Amino acid sequence: MCVVCGCADGGDGATQAHGHGHEEGHGHGDGHAHEHGHDHGHVHVDPKHGDLHFGAGAARVSVPGMSQARTVKLEADILGENRRIARQNRGHFQAHGVTALNLLSSPGSGKTTLLCATIEALKHRAPHVDVAVIEGDQQTSFDADRIRATGAPAVQVNTGKGCHLDAPMVAEAFGQLHGHDHHHHGDAAGSLLFIENVGNLVCPALWDLGEAAKVVVLSVTEGEDKPLKYPDMFAAAELMVLNKVDLLPHLRFDVQRCIDMARRVNPTLQVLQLSATTGQGMDAWLDWLLEWTAPRDASPHALRARVAALEAELAQARAALES
Repeated sequence: MCVVCGCADGGDGATQAHGHGHEEGHGHGDGHAHEHGHDHGHVHVDPKHGDLHFGAGAARVSVPGMSQARTVKLEADILGENRRIARQNRGHFQAHGVTALNLLSSPGSGKTTLLCATIEALKHRAPHVDVAVIEGDQQTSFDADRIRATGAPAVQVNTGKGCHLDAPMVAEAFGQLHGHDHHHHGDAAGSLLFIENVGNLVCPALWDLGEAAKVVVLSVTEGEDKPLKYPDMFAAAELMVLNKVDLLPHLRFDVQRCIDMARRVNPTLQVLQLSATTGQGMDAWLDWLLEWTAPRDASPHALRARVAALEAELAQARAALES
């Protein structure tokens, strides 16, 4: 996983990983000691087919030359520092009235097309809502250019060989948005900041960017079994957007099976079906977004009223069970 392969910390993780444990050999029962320190005790081998599962150990990943315990510690150190900066990001967003949403998917799911359509739709549906975008890709500014063509400010973050955005990158990008003369960068309450992550269904799931929620975008041109093949991503998301549903008549894609698989991983996962190209289902998507920008009354009076309402609902449920 990227946390320990080196892309998370400029290569130090890779140096530490590959420089640890190589002095130890181990035997395979044939009298031959191999001169590498790979610990295969965490690998699960399927007795029927011989399939190998390298995520069976405590670290849920195998790094050549590094023990599972060392891997777990390195991951904890790197992610811990990232979480610290993510907390700063979260406070910064809140101070500026910004709701940040982290959009994740595999390449080609239609995230950028969805964002462009969303920005245009919000101009008519909720023109008071300011929108800005942080774009993540390994190379080029193509996606940021598409966003800027809608009139919304966007900052491109190119990660090079990195496979995800992290909290420091987002902090730098948010600073760039404020460093330019944009009025769409969250000075007014109820602003939206979309963070379009690098196309990857594995590594970005681990990284807290300071967002309010993760949204995973899955297109119907992909396999309906993706939620079970990449469970960490769907477990971390609050919403799954099933995109490109206009293509369903031309595909063999079982929508209900996909949703069932996603909810096996995350029972509370919300699901929306839409087409960013035709506009089908976009109203429900806008409703979901605008709920995040609605004022939240956290006064003691409002909280007491909410508690009273919940207690009343609970009393009604109990009465129905007893009747």
